Amino acid sequence: MTIDRPGLVVADHWKDYQLLDCGLGLKQERWGPYTLVRPDPQIIWPRAGGNGRWENWDGFYHRSEAGGGKWEFRRTLPDHWSIRYGSLTFKIHPTGFKHTGLFPEQAVNWDWCTQRIQSARAAGREVSVLNLFGYTGAATVAAAAAGASVCHVDAAEGMVRWCRENAALSGLADAPVRYITDDCLKFVRREIKRGRRYDAIIMDPPTYGRGSTGEMWRLEDHLWELLSECRQVLSDRPVFFLINAYTARLSPTVVVNLLAALMHDAGGRLSGGEVGLPVQRDGKVLPCGIFGRWQAEP
Repeated sequence: MTIDRPGLVVADHWKDYQLLDCGLGLKQERWGPYTLVRPDPQIIWPRAGGNGRWENWDGFYHRSEAGGGKWEFRRTLPDHWSIRYGSLTFKIHPTGFKHTGLFPEQAVNWDWCTQRIQSARAAGREVSVLNLFGYTGAATVAAAAAGASVCHVDAAEGMVRWCRENAALSGLADAPVRYITDDCLKFVRREIKRGRRYDAIIMDPPTYGRGSTGEMWRLEDHLWELLSECRQVLSDRPVFFLINAYTARLSPTVVVNLLAALMHDAGGRLSGGEVGLPVQRDGKVLPCGIFGRWQAEP
């Protein structure tokens, strides 16, 4: 097994999204025709050009000291709108938890998965993908667009519906995608019993979570258990395994080490690192999470 040293991968191919500026705990972003300002705890550096509030924004998310927060809008925005990334189209909707339904830094992983799927299909293979903690389904849509069949799993029914919408927006309403609302670990265990196998797995596990019956999920305590179960649903000729994580406490080397232990008998190539977004104003890069990738050798 070949292991590449962790590095930084920057999502710099966007046209409809742009990180305009950031500093003092805030980021100013262009989402299609609208500019939003949102907090980000990693932005602890000063703002270039002064510390005053930006004047150019349509929506500003104010965090509350009691937790959560709320949006302030300078004009009436539509409930949702769309942006494109290549051939993919995604619904954008500012939520009460500051999110918009899309993590644009993940475009680097969509591209990576697309390349792996297309290469396997060019070699004559059909590829089935399991996307766990699939959220609104950007990775699901990217994999389906590349020609894979996909099983999209998320515990939140609203997120699964949002994935369906994104698939339809991208012209993939009839693509071979299974939409599953379920606890990811329980679903994988049932798939093991059913004897179902997948050629690739994508997962974006939360730092903390709570299951449908109140059980607690903590990434450091439960990720290996989930990975071990996932290994049993991989096919005999797996194509790739991708883990995303947003907890600041973990180094990307930890995720690479987990995959090395998981895939020790499969050969292939391992890589990991940070994903980031370029800042238009001054060329900085905003780190947005970590990843680990395993791929079969060609």
